[in-house]
Amino acid sequence: MNISVIGSGTWGMALARLLFDNGHSIKVWSAIESEIKELRENRTHKNLPGVVFDEAIRFETDLEVAMEGSKICVLSVPSIFTRSTAKRMAPFYEEGQIIVNVAKGIEENTLEILTEQILDEIKNANVAVLSGPSHAEEVVRLLPTTCVAGANDLKTAELIQSVFMSPVFRVYTSTDMLGIELGGSLKNVIALAAGISDGLGYGDNAKAALITRGIVEISRLGTAMGARIETFYGLSGIGDLIVTCASKHSRNRKAGMLMGQGRTMDEAMKEVEMVVEGVYSAKAAKSLADKYNICMPIVDEVNAVLFENKDPKQAVDALMLRDRISESIAGM
Repeated sequence: MNISVIGSGTWGMALARLLFDNGHSIKVWSAIESEIKELRENRTHKNLPGVVFDEAIRFETDLEVAMEGSKICVLSVPSIFTRSTAKRMAPFYEEGQIIVNVAKGIEENTLEILTEQILDEIKNANVAVLSGPSHAEEVVRLLPTTCVAGANDLKTAELIQSVFMSPVFRVYTSTDMLGIELGGSLKNVIALAAGISDGLGYGDNAKAALITRGIVEISRLGTAMGARIETFYGLSGIGDLIVTCASKHSRNRKAGMLMGQGRTMDEAMKEVEMVVEGVYSAKAAKSLADKYNICMPIVDEVNAVLFENKDPKQAVDALMLRDRISESIAGM
């Protein structure tokens, strides 16, 4: 099958290698000409050391050429560029193409998930999502990984499953695209909190509490918005939350850790050197919580640290000293 990967970041390149190894014909596009030049000439990516990409993978700077004739377009740009990239793709979209979004985020001003943004720009597109606990650094090295493919109709989800499935990449299906995308986006905000906790020198107990109460907050908001509760107990919910809060590869955890150690938000983002999605999703998460009248204290405190210069230790103290309550998904 002909497949285009739109975006040559680490995740796009990891999926390009996976899909090529699965026997598909792959074209990769990027707006960054220097990145494409490096890939064409050396078949390497600066953020994936030791990996050499096959000569048969094509690298393009012309978006029309990149998309032409592909059954699937994997949209793998940072979430803040999803809308603008979809707008660029619209003139070249061919009827019947499936656009698989693999980024994670919520747009701050519209509060739209990424597939909604794509549909705003490419009317009547067949849009789907692939998500789960899947760091590019491990996928590109062919380490065992599981994800979930989501689409409004099961047949599309099953097609994506068959395309991506391999002995090292197991894919499940779902029709709850909203739940998948909310889980993938909101976990980045909780991972910032987990990183802050690590930066402060707190231990595994504190991180376990943040992960556990974090999934409660995510589930509480997601179900209020119409997503299915079981989605948040799955790969794009608790699975992605665990790996993003705990992994050395997690840029959100790393940024949080730096802030816990005393860096400002801007200093932490600069040091991470890649897009920290949780920073962009945090305000949207708080706005959604306010809109649906949902209690999300971890999200509130992350926003206070990021945008109100609240001391990270005081933020953790505020979580620990909240009023005594019962433990439940529905409870406050």
